[in-house]
Amino acid sequence: MRIFTAALATETNTFSPICIDRRAFEASLYAPPGKHPKTPTLCTAPITVGRRVATEKGWRLIEGTAAWADPAGLVNRRTYETLRDEILGQLREAMPVDAVVLGLHGAMVAEGYEDTEGDLLAHVRDIVGPDVLVCAELDPHSHLTEKRVAAADFFVFFKEFPHTDFVDRAEDLWRIAVDTLEGRVRPVMSVFDCRMIDVFPTSREPMRSFVDKIMQIERDDPDVLSLSVVHGFMAGDVPEMGTKMVAVTNGRPEKGEELARELGLELFARRGTFRMPEIDERQAVAEAIAAPAGPVVIADMWDNPGGGTAGDATVVLQQLIANKVTNAAIGTIWDPMAVQICIAAGEGAEIPLRFGAKSAPGTGNPIDGIIKIVRLVRDAQMRFGESFAPFGDAAHIRHCGIDIILNSTRAQSFDPSLFTIMGIDPLSKKILVIKSTNHFYASFSKIASKIIYCSAGTPYPKDPKKTPYRRAPHNIWPIVNDPHAPERGAA
Repeated sequence: MRIFTAALATETNTFSPICIDRRAFEASLYAPPGKHPKTPTLCTAPITVGRRVATEKGWRLIEGTAAWADPAGLVNRRTYETLRDEILGQLREAMPVDAVVLGLHGAMVAEGYEDTEGDLLAHVRDIVGPDVLVCAELDPHSHLTEKRVAAADFFVFFKEFPHTDFVDRAEDLWRIAVDTLEGRVRPVMSVFDCRMIDVFPTSREPMRSFVDKIMQIERDDPDVLSLSVVHGFMAGDVPEMGTKMVAVTNGRPEKGEELARELGLELFARRGTFRMPEIDERQAVAEAIAAPAGPVVIADMWDNPGGGTAGDATVVLQQLIANKVTNAAIGTIWDPMAVQICIAAGEGAEIPLRFGAKSAPGTGNPIDGIIKIVRLVRDAQMRFGESFAPFGDAAHIRHCGIDIILNSTRAQSFDPSLFTIMGIDPLSKKILVIKSTNHFYASFSKIASKIIYCSAGTPYPKDPKKTPYRRAPHNIWPIVNDPHAPERGAA
């Protein structure tokens, strides 16, 4: 067997003012054929798992380019077309192939392309023809379009949020691909549109039980090859935005449609109960101060670079300063210019510095003051499960007694190693402020005495009822109360 694999991924917040060009991919991950590291990034696990599978089966794995950019706004048109055509050219050179196995995100939007993954998959299908297996692993914070479904044989999405299972789901992807190529199964994909958009953390109920349920169905029912919840991505203003339920069955499309509908309506019935409780910055800081022990983790959940924001908001920091909190650390505030100034000054220097809140309204005000530069690290990285996430050249500064990490490559706060690599002991701090919606939970929950989800400022379109969508569907909850009502009335 000859298998072609590649990855092209980012998550596009169409409301973000930060555009993505080729430099953004090169800062996060750009690996030409054969250069992908041994450890996967979030959307490239099909490549690393594929290496092992191909070796075990004695198959030829032909690697194309792997490219990942940390989430932001629109992708530059030429950047997308160049990376797409690079991968398509590699596929043409690899022909003939028996299968194409891709790592994608599912929420990329480029200038002139509302459905980049659909565009890429359609081109792949045109090259390989109707009989070659085409499949992909995707992030659930994505848009499942009809064009993508028509071009691929099946998809597997991460089940967990935080996405701790991206390697496990790549294993599922390859298991189904191998069984298909060896003639044991015939995957058929069924999709149900839940007509809703919500936030589905699997670190709490009721989503924890729902994911456990669909995994049990996969184990118990031999007809079911895979079940996925496509959460949707509410910061993507595109026509097919929203939550979908996907069932991949072994040649049983009617059963798949019935199961996807049943599970999708179960999700819809629980709408509005999944999201984490959120409080504002005043209450969050007050609760953290009052906590008997630390570290208390305050998740500045909507200034999340993993959702396409800048990660430079200062709203929570300003509240800490106003309350004269000192035993605290902030990880991170994105400010490449301030980092360069700190590097020029050097470790140990005390300098006047303005930092933060440069990207957009609703992110607070820039911080001005005399700061001390405690530590400088070039090309800093933190752990993320089996992978590593770069956050670029970084500076650990101290201002008003608070330890603050300034970074030059936007990245959400995945792991406490973010602090330790910068010379900060997270266990010694009463309060840790991080920038992440929920991916932080898997690692920070192991050290936190308490976790507070804080909704501070307005860096992100977090309320679909108020978001000024122009292209997204308006017949979904919570924009309308019950979009399934007319359908049920007709039945």
